[in-house]
Amino acid sequence: MYSNAFVWSQVLSYLEKHSPSMAVASFFDDAEVVELNEERLVVYSPSPFRKDVILNRYAQLIKDAMRERFQTEIELLVLDEDELPQFSPHNRRRTFVEFNSEYTFEKFVVGSSNNHAFSAAFAVSEDPAGAYNPLFIYGESGLGKTHLLYAIAHQIQQRHPDYNIVYIKGDQFTNEMIEAVRTGKNFDFRDKYRNADLFLVDDIQFIAGKDSTQEEFFHTFNTLFENRKQIVLTSDRVPSAMNRLEDRLRTRFEWGLLVDIQPPDYETRFAITKNKALSLGLRFSDEVCAYIAENITYNVRLLEGTVKKIKAYHELNSMPIDIPNVSRCIKNVVGGKGVPTPSLIIGEVCRFYSIEENTMRGSLKNKATTEARQIAMYLIRKMTTLSLPEIGKEFGKNHTTVLYATRRIEQELRNTTNGIQDNIRDISINIDNRL
Repeated sequence: MYSNAFVWSQVLSYLEKHSPSMAVASFFDDAEVVELNEERLVVYSPSPFRKDVILNRYAQLIKDAMRERFQTEIELLVLDEDELPQFSPHNRRRTFVEFNSEYTFEKFVVGSSNNHAFSAAFAVSEDPAGAYNPLFIYGESGLGKTHLLYAIAHQIQQRHPDYNIVYIKGDQFTNEMIEAVRTGKNFDFRDKYRNADLFLVDDIQFIAGKDSTQEEFFHTFNTLFENRKQIVLTSDRVPSAMNRLEDRLRTRFEWGLLVDIQPPDYETRFAITKNKALSLGLRFSDEVCAYIAENITYNVRLLEGTVKKIKAYHELNSMPIDIPNVSRCIKNVVGGKGVPTPSLIIGEVCRFYSIEENTMRGSLKNKATTEARQIAMYLIRKMTTLSLPEIGKEFGKNHTTVLYATRRIEQELRNTTNGIQDNIRDISINIDNRL
């Protein structure tokens, strides 16, 4: 599922590759997307001259970009300042979204560990804003929360093709808000989210502790809830465990229904393994499915990754799918999840704190940058085998600075009220998801 901002950025990137980048910057610097769906792209350009240039020089390139990047044929409409006030879509068309065909209710394996979450999600898809609003699904990473979120969107899109479906991740909401403030497009940002019929937020825990983001999300939530629009949130923990979440948001998240997803039991793991193999064109014996289910005990994502690994070994090496070979694959998957690189860790810390990587590696010493830098040093020390001097080289520091940073973070972790524990947990989950 793609946001309007992402799709438009991909279009502009395509234009820059097929025409002079300076020209693209000149004619598109104040252009904005007014409407984007699977049939039509409406762009606003204030100047009639620029509008004519876009239509005459770039219309076909824009259509080519949509076809190449998103496999869709669209009608292009460009409005100038005089035409924009009169523009009003006669029939609201569904937001331009792309679903992974794997993420539907039909392909979600239901077991005792997730049946309540599945039932609640399905009820929401049958009766948006009538069954449970908001619906809050929580559980550890890799257990199927995003699958259910997409399944809701897929089902509602089929039943209500005119619905405006908006999907966002918690950290992406923050980043888009910062960009809107920077570029003076606050109105567009608010209009995008407050006009949703279905508002899906993945990993909502990432807005905790970010005051401006929480303020904006509070008003967005209120607007949608008061207009009887469906809200679905996912998180790795219950609202009450988000130490830095504002009380007014915590209570609103608890207004509807809270359901959890637990690690799958043996029967569910067996069924997931069997179904995933079949979806990839493989037939696993019950003995192989049982062996995998007994050895991959926690994460659904890891189960599916194991099956994909076995398929690759089978096809590339003509490997028989038997217990000895499957055992080797499992060791490679579990033991080969990988050690994160310093660059990956630094990148995820920068993304979490919304700072530039060169700032992180530099000498700036304001509070946020210093905290982020020390957390990055601590995580590199914890998650890799690099020595203190090697870590220091990543930041242009000596080993004593790294030692001080790691000891300071260890000390801060003993204080459960300062939010450092939550920050490190969230960043660690992001790093783990990237491996």
